[in-house]
Amino acid sequence: MTRTAIVGLLVAALSGAAPPRAALDAQAPPAPKTELILLGTGTPVPDPNAWGPASAIVVGERLFLVDAGAGVTRRLAAAGFPRVKEIEAAFLTHLHSDHTLGYPDLVFTTWIMGRRGPLVAFGPRGLRRMTGLLLDAWREDIDVRVKGLERETAEWLRVDVREIGATRTAAVYEREGVTVTAVPVPHGDWPAFAFRFDTPGRSITIGGDTAPGPALAEAARGTDVLVHEVYNSARVAPEARPGGEHWPEYLRAMHTSDLELGRLAASIRPDLLVLHHVLRLGGTDEEILAHIRQAGYTGRVAIGKDLERY
Repeated sequence: MTRTAIVGLLVAALSGAAPPRAALDAQAPPAPKTELILLGTGTPVPDPNAWGPASAIVVGERLFLVDAGAGVTRRLAAAGFPRVKEIEAAFLTHLHSDHTLGYPDLVFTTWIMGRRGPLVAFGPRGLRRMTGLLLDAWREDIDVRVKGLERETAEWLRVDVREIGATRTAAVYEREGVTVTAVPVPHGDWPAFAFRFDTPGRSITIGGDTAPGPALAEAARGTDVLVHEVYNSARVAPEARPGGEHWPEYLRAMHTSDLELGRLAASIRPDLLVLHHVLRLGGTDEEILAHIRQAGYTGRVAIGKDLERY
């Protein structure tokens, strides 16, 4: 506390008056730091430098997870979180395999590493069924670990699944200064969500996999950091495989081009736009950045890499 603040408190105490506001503010502990860590920035393409989609939101000592792509617990350890059991809650944007291949890893590894309460997992409808089937698929493993010499406790394996049925933007998690808002986003026929985190001092929005839509533009407005997928609009072409003629149609229906993202970001006006799940389609990062600028966004942009912090 500063000398001025101490004097203000003494004067208030002697006079019986309420302490000055500045003195009260000086007593308040600083807001916990909020940090984004990109655990995995990849696509379904196996890339050793871009693991499956997953992001960590760290608020002081609290750890939240968005998506669980391949290798998620190893990436958490690489980011400095070897005690993966301490995840407060996980949020799955949708159930595509590249975003959930690490989900069984998350369920079982946190248990084996000492989790002593349920893993809280938010996601779209279908998550509860997926979780039950995963637990059934590993039932022999569970039996051996519980009944064998490891003496694990089956109750601690439990997953508290909270399916999000909302068709409108709504807060799904509120605890100790952290609010997480689920935003329905268009991703073909999939139920899918973006998530906005509002913490004491910062806001971070993770778009998930999505085509452009008004709900995200509205819900993310004013966010400090926008994390968003993107594909190179100039490189879209049919693929040389069975069904590959539908590839351009798929991209436009399910994902966001660099030009579309430029317009979206210009509307939202985040302090920082972070690109992940980047489909370069044979092009370059420079092309994508040029298209984003061409579409009207003039703010800061970063092409996210695994284990980067923002």
